[in-house]
Amino acid sequence: MPNRLAHETSPYLLQHADNPVDWWPWSDEAFEEARRRDVPVLLSVGYSSCHWCHVMARESFEDGQTAEYLNAHYVSVKVDREERPDVDAVYMEAVQAATGHGGWPMTVFLTPEAEPFYFGTYFPPEPRQGMPSFRQVLQGVSQAWQERREEVTEVAGKIVRDLAGREISYGDAQTPGEQELAQALLALTREYDPQRGGFGGAPKFPPSMVLEFLLRHHARTGAEGALQMAADTCERMARGGIYDQLGGGFARYSVDRDWVVPHFEKMLYDNALLCRVYAHLWRATGSELARRVALETADFMVRELRTNEGGFASALDADSDDGTGRHVEGAYYVWTPGQLREVLGEQDAEVAVRYFGVTEEGTFEHGQSVLQLPLEDGLFDAERITSIRERLLAARAERPAPGRDDKVVAAWNGLAIAALAETGAYFDRPDLVEAALAAADLLVRLHLDEQARLTRTSKDGHAGANAGVLEDYADVAEGFLALASVSGEGVWLEFAGFLLDHVLARFADPESGALFDTAADAERLIRRPQDPTDNATPSGWSAAAGALLSYAAHTGSVPHRTAAEKALGVVKALGPRVPRFTGWGLAVAEAVLDGPREVAVVGPSPADAGTRALHRTALLGTAPGAVVAVGVPGSEEFPLLSDRPLVGGEPSAYVCRNFTCDAPTTDVERLRAVLSD
Repeated sequence: MPNRLAHETSPYLLQHADNPVDWWPWSDEAFEEARRRDVPVLLSVGYSSCHWCHVMARESFEDGQTAEYLNAHYVSVKVDREERPDVDAVYMEAVQAATGHGGWPMTVFLTPEAEPFYFGTYFPPEPRQGMPSFRQVLQGVSQAWQERREEVTEVAGKIVRDLAGREISYGDAQTPGEQELAQALLALTREYDPQRGGFGGAPKFPPSMVLEFLLRHHARTGAEGALQMAADTCERMARGGIYDQLGGGFARYSVDRDWVVPHFEKMLYDNALLCRVYAHLWRATGSELARRVALETADFMVRELRTNEGGFASALDADSDDGTGRHVEGAYYVWTPGQLREVLGEQDAEVAVRYFGVTEEGTFEHGQSVLQLPLEDGLFDAERITSIRERLLAARAERPAPGRDDKVVAAWNGLAIAALAETGAYFDRPDLVEAALAAADLLVRLHLDEQARLTRTSKDGHAGANAGVLEDYADVAEGFLALASVSGEGVWLEFAGFLLDHVLARFADPESGALFDTAADAERLIRRPQDPTDNATPSGWSAAAGALLSYAAHTGSVPHRTAAEKALGVVKALGPRVPRFTGWGLAVAEAVLDGPREVAVVGPSPADAGTRALHRTALLGTAPGAVVAVGVPGSEEFPLLSDRPLVGGEPSAYVCRNFTCDAPTTDVERLRAVLSD
């Protein structure tokens, strides 16, 4: 008998719709039920491609006896953290404050007033490694609720008061200057792993936003060390097991320092951010490896994550059927020497073993290896390697595929739109630009209402019930702004403006300029979430600063520029101390210091060869955060095109920054020099 989750659109919630647990979705009705029955609430938060979420579900939530106890003593609420990042953020902050760590699945016990009083993540079915069993926890919490109610409510009240007092040290609402950015670079240098690339130890996450900062810092200052860290990290990741050497695309993170063994789930946001990083690295250096990885990652997103409606699905699972009916992490991606021989024959298998670093002992588990590129490509025959790749990819396609989380998240689709638009423009792949346009069109049709308010998610062409949060407005605006620069269609600038007006009106503190993750008129939680740090994705805060800055450069809007600069005050405070967690904020600060530059390209028609050459050169300029408008003289598509005539009847480019303009040029080389100065 399905529970209440059967009517939800989240794939994660639907995975639990047939559990014997009487789950509720997050709702007022769930807490009313807890008050009516005078029982606590069990809040369980996870997401579709989370390995340990699946494990706990199999061990506990599918177990009849555990479900019977839960149903008798609790109201159980299941939340998809990707649908409700606000709920996740508020309670994760409480978990981290209480236990010193966090993660998913997140397990929190609440009063019927939604106040937390006991916390954990994964609980095993039997006591293990110092952890109590889930049943022991359930019984202990229930007993405390019944026998020590005063103590429980006192703890809950104290936690809520402590959370309310954790205000962000906002700095002085001024943008970081040369000194802070130099300090951030120095701090990154100290944490850099020169042998392996990346920062810190295991587990190692792809530092996409830090890499954007390093590329922009090099472009503005010429600092070779910044470029070297970015290029070496990108090469080590691309040659490691974290990158799918057959199908393209990146896994979530590496469990080791050497990028060998990934946590195999593939997230849309990682691949969108990294696709853009590699495209920008190619733009800066001409690296053939960067070009290949950018295109393969873009093709992976379009091939494996694109939905029937034109948007992009959230993730592919880490686990899949290993051929015996068991769901095993990485089963789809790993190989033994014997499997290679079976597909390729003896001679080609011998080449593949060396090329992909496959060993008899295995680099993963049970004698299986994750494919890597440990040796130089030049040691192998390129045509033979291409044939080997194609045959292995075809053989892998016969394996049971990992599950796909088909929900379309607005923010992550915004990141994908920016990546695909730019990658398509750089490498003359109009199909990728078309994919970006289709996703943008879906967001406008399905996720935006008449007041330009965003819905967070959709699935199968149906909009979800949850309101967009700050990162949705900011990342979608970022995607639309990139699409405007690439396509020359001013409507995307207009849509970005609508979204950013909401940021100013509903997400910003009018006094300080600080930003909140939820709108002023959103559902009230025990705390209004507010996190300026960049983690797996840009924080809504820094993403909004970047989009506001670009919009101001396009339009000359003083309120948007002022809001961007105020928002960067927190980066001035945090950047020098924790640069690994303020990467995108630092990248936006680089754009502020550079201007950013405003480039207007005018020509007799968009199809004109001279216009296209100038437009492409403008897009390939490395000046941090430069914005580009292209059109015919007198066009009203973009404010930057106003009063921009052709020079001598020829297509022309105008470059301005900080209220000063260079002389217009008709020469591609001259424009290239101006934008790399």
